[in-house]
Amino acid sequence: MTAGRHPRTRPGVLAIFLLIVSVQLVGSSSENDPYKVLGVSRSASQAEIKRAYKALAKEWHPDKNKDPKAEDMFIMISKSYEILSNEERRSNFDRYGQMDENQPFGQSQHQGFRGFHNSFYFDESFFHFPRSRDFADSKYLLHHAQFNSEVLPDSHKRPYLIKVTSEWCFACIHIEPVWKETVQELEPLGVGIGIVDMGYERRLANQLGAHRAPSIIGLVNGRVTFFHQAVVREHLRQFIEDLLPHKLVEKITDNNYMAFLDSWHVENKPSILLFDQVPIVPLLYKLTAFAFRDYVRFGFVDQGDTHSTRLLQQFNINTYAPTMLLFKENTEKPVDIIQARGMKRQIMDEFVSNNKFLQVPRLVNQQLFDELCPIKQFHRRRKYCVLLITGEDQAFLPGNKAFLDFAAANKKDVLRFAYVYQRQQQPLCQALLHNQAALSPQVVILERRSQAGKVLYRSVSGGWNGSEEDKYRLHEQLELLQKDPTYLSSDATLPELNNEMAPMFIIQWMNAAYDYILQIYDDLLYSNWREMMPILSLIFSALFILFGTVIIQAFSEPGESKPRKPKPKEQPQTEEDASSRANTSSRPPKKDFVEVTELTDITYTSNLVKLRPGHINVVLVLTNASKTALLRKFAKEVFSFSGTQTLHFSFLNADKHRHWMPSLLCFTSHATQSSSHSDEDEESSDYSGYVLALNGHKKYFCLFRPVFTGDDPNDSSSETSFSSDSRRTSRSRSRSSSHSRSRSHSREEGAGSKRGSSRATSIEVHHKLDRLGLWMERLMEGTLPRIQ
Repeated sequence: MTAGRHPRTRPGVLAIFLLIVSVQLVGSSSENDPYKVLGVSRSASQAEIKRAYKALAKEWHPDKNKDPKAEDMFIMISKSYEILSNEERRSNFDRYGQMDENQPFGQSQHQGFRGFHNSFYFDESFFHFPRSRDFADSKYLLHHAQFNSEVLPDSHKRPYLIKVTSEWCFACIHIEPVWKETVQELEPLGVGIGIVDMGYERRLANQLGAHRAPSIIGLVNGRVTFFHQAVVREHLRQFIEDLLPHKLVEKITDNNYMAFLDSWHVENKPSILLFDQVPIVPLLYKLTAFAFRDYVRFGFVDQGDTHSTRLLQQFNINTYAPTMLLFKENTEKPVDIIQARGMKRQIMDEFVSNNKFLQVPRLVNQQLFDELCPIKQFHRRRKYCVLLITGEDQAFLPGNKAFLDFAAANKKDVLRFAYVYQRQQQPLCQALLHNQAALSPQVVILERRSQAGKVLYRSVSGGWNGSEEDKYRLHEQLELLQKDPTYLSSDATLPELNNEMAPMFIIQWMNAAYDYILQIYDDLLYSNWREMMPILSLIFSALFILFGTVIIQAFSEPGESKPRKPKPKEQPQTEEDASSRANTSSRPPKKDFVEVTELTDITYTSNLVKLRPGHINVVLVLTNASKTALLRKFAKEVFSFSGTQTLHFSFLNADKHRHWMPSLLCFTSHATQSSSHSDEDEESSDYSGYVLALNGHKKYFCLFRPVFTGDDPNDSSSETSFSSDSRRTSRSRSRSSSHSRSRSHSREEGAGSKRGSSRATSIEVHHKLDRLGLWMERLMEGTLPRIQ
């Protein structure tokens, strides 16, 4: 009986146990179900999931929602979106369900029920080590809005050390102990600490340029610098110290301490001296100097240095504890002093804050004016500015010194004393003095009423010379002001003050360029290619354009660099040449090819009248009948000169412009002389074969007349051989026989001119340019006669 009851009771107990487990799993699943957290169905698309996430993240963001549960809800929303936006993790969740609180989304609770073949299954989350964030780190977490509104402006007063991390970062666990020790050391000194989680603040991480975790970033003056050394506490401390500007603290000895203290007049700042036994400037002191660098000048004295003995004796410094002395206008006696064995940042800040200004500072910019003379806010918190308008010459020094003595004797919370140089702040002085130049220093009592510059003021009568009478009169009017605030009867709107301490534009540009070069060097040194890609792309594009242009110019032909001439209306080559060029257009030009343009009424101005100085246009005169033969011969004769940049080649059709050549020759003395030798030249008017070298700038030309060699015109072979032989013979002839050459030239011209145009054959026309090559050589030598 007993043995028979067990088979009946065990299935019931097992069923109850499974039911309880199922209910718990269902409850846990419904509570942490990413679909229910985002409020979407299981069949929702990625667009619907993204839309729901944006709406919920905006609603539950801790910066906008003050609900105590807002931060937890925001984290849950972000985790849910991480799962559903990743298709693989989403499918894993759909298959295996929800996990417990210590497991990340997408990892199943039922992994223990997998088969043996799945027991060695490693998905991408195998190397993920989820960890609960330390409660101490939560106060350092930075958000995008908080960073831009608070941290970025505050980086101009103190440096920030920022760690970029992620919940799935294994290397972040290794640097955690060093990070905590560094935070405990640097935060009391005044270093700002921040943590950016890439999983929730991807936008901020992109703004910082951090694309991997872990990363450590330094932020000073709004500039981001990455830490690239081994994560050791000493390295992190040195990293922060290197980020601070140089020359924040000046090393002071017996030789330079007087010059340092006397610089208050130029710098318009109090001076602080720190005496300590360490040889280097403590980081705490550097951080304090960085925070108050706009107000106070800082110096450091090494008590162990033998060159500081006189300084220690003069101010009776205790060598057993760090000491800070603050000096204002009086350089012989400090106005305040603190001494503590364990100097704290809070003590130093309070000490400097209470002494940020001189007793009578000079208004050098609008920021200083706003701090010294704040705007009236309440009736009982009136503050008045006693302003001395003076000069910077030696003659004004006694009056300025008397004003300083008066301010030192009348220290009241409601009164602030200051002075301005009239030459440096002319707009302000003109508004208070009604556009009248002050012949002597003037004292003005004013009260600021609005941010726009409206003030109530009253000028002290009698001016200011620093006499006892002036002091008594000013003291009396200040007493009347405290009894009757309506004593300030005048009002004006003051312009913004000139910034006398602003650096020159060139210095600002050099500093910006220096920072930019350092950033580029840092990115190149540590291979931050993601940030360097835009700059590298710009550099390589410029180099490609530069070297591409050089290469193109190196391989281009000389004739391509010449300016392009207008296309002629008629092609100077024959139809046979055109067809042969069309068939071989992909090949380079033939040897005897010369580009020749036609000289017409359209191209006359550009090709002749407006030629550049030193350029010559060689013009061939031809007719319709002789065009083909003359152009072929002309191209052969002048081909060796076609590479010259100063020569241009054209042809003139005498049939179209028959009066141009006779009208040109009739105005020249050379034409007149030649016409007396032969009357047949005027009658025939056959100018085909004439060549003119025209200089449009100096308005002269050289003339070539057709040459006849005397061969049989019907023997083409002899003509060809003779023309080549005669050309070789003539080019090898001595250049000194210019007189005999000119006589033979005239005889050949006479022989050629006796032939009429009706007797001209292709062979006779071909002979007309036999001596053109020799004539071109003389043209290049400059030995041809020039006809004006």
